[in-house]
Amino acid sequence: MERADYFIRRFLLVIPTFIGITFTCFLLIQFVPGGPVEQALMKMKGVADGGQATVSANAASISEEQRQQIEAHFGFDKPLYQRYWNWLVRDRIGMTMESYSFPNKNAWQLISERFPVSLIFGITGFFLTYLVCIPLGILKALHHNKTFDVASSIVVFVGYAIPVFAFGMVLKMVFCGTVDGLFDVFPMSGFTSDNFETLSFGLKVKDIVMHMFLPVVCYMVGHFAVLTLLMKNSLLEQIGKDYMRCVLAKGAGFSRAVWLHAFRNSLIPIATGFGSVLSVMFAGSVIIEQVFEIPGMGRLSLEAIVGRDYPVFMGILALTSLLGLLGNILSDFCYVIIDPRINFKKS
Repeated sequence: MERADYFIRRFLLVIPTFIGITFTCFLLIQFVPGGPVEQALMKMKGVADGGQATVSANAASISEEQRQQIEAHFGFDKPLYQRYWNWLVRDRIGMTMESYSFPNKNAWQLISERFPVSLIFGITGFFLTYLVCIPLGILKALHHNKTFDVASSIVVFVGYAIPVFAFGMVLKMVFCGTVDGLFDVFPMSGFTSDNFETLSFGLKVKDIVMHMFLPVVCYMVGHFAVLTLLMKNSLLEQIGKDYMRCVLAKGAGFSRAVWLHAFRNSLIPIATGFGSVLSVMFAGSVIIEQVFEIPGMGRLSLEAIVGRDYPVFMGILALTSLLGLLGNILSDFCYVIIDPRINFKKS
């Protein structure tokens, strides 16, 4: 009953937290230069797109009435609270608002087009990271300070020290045939080939795997060290506790004691990341998608920020914020599954 009350409170707290996050961001973007009104004024004055959105001395050529019409077109003639309310309720957290950068498409249409790509990429990278890092962390703990532990630590930290974008570019140079004499194994960019629709089902799967291999490797390298060392240190901590000495003193073998007792308890810190799968699989990775030119959510969010496409940016922010909040609740639920002794009484 106490746990049920706790999770009910957590779900109820999602609403004010979500409103606080989205309203703060909605307020901040009102003051960012280069918005839709400034861009429309620049186009009317013949200024090329992409310049700094500041009103020059030629502003006198545009009447105040024209400026007011532009502001009314984008909804900037209304008070801030009313604009936010319209975005939240009438426009369904901005999903029905038309994009500024993509004509005849609203935010939800653009998000739904990119969502499957980020879904496949995010889930694959997330679960492969855990499937590799948890066993590796266990092996490092069981061989602490031995040759395997030292050698694997060097590899892990070298990979962690290399920036993701630099590592991605190196992989493209080596395995995508961009440098003469090196391997030309994987596609250079994109998520599918140009002839994807004409391929059979088996070849379609192979094509996607070939396009995903290098980006997923980059994703795993970025999370490799933290998760591996967290697993190792957590297991070492459990092995050194009194209950393990008691189990060993009763005649249990070391392997049996580790797998039946220490392993489950060592997963508790790891469970903090389980909930992030909700936001990771949706948001994608901006840097990795940009390097490999993957048409996913991360790249869409970058395009929306650079192009001041507020409806798309706020739509992505709203969904990722909501999924992040729900992911935190999922992490707590994972705690309960891993260790039923955990309670959520107020101190």
